[in-house]
Amino acid sequence: MKKTVVKVCVDTEKSKREVLKAVAKLEGIDQLSIDGDKGTVTVIGDVDPVLVYKQLKKVKKSPNIVSVGPPKAAEKENTPNPSPSVYYPPSYPTYLPPYCELIPIGSTFDRW
Repeated sequence: MKKTVVKVCVDTEKSKREVLKAVAKLEGIDQLSIDGDKGTVTVIGDVDPVLVYKQLKKVKKSPNIVSVGPPKAAEKENTPNPSPSVYYPPSYPTYLPPYCELIPIGSTFDRW
């Protein structure tokens, strides 16, 4: 898995659509994003940067490969899941509050 950043002139919505359509045809893409302000296309996945370059040349864009490398590790994966804020004792079902009592109803109820 690698992250490829390519600089492309994407000043209009039409050019953004053309670039997205061209690059999205490639296999092995996990994530694709365009930053119109910076003029960059970011591709994350198992795709060859040369193929990305060729696809952008087909739509009459002049791409410049800025960087190719591993994607940054997400910090959220390293943080443990927070524990639930409500604790139910194990003797009660989790869908009932602890103060409820289950009473059987039927003809075999012989307490009365």
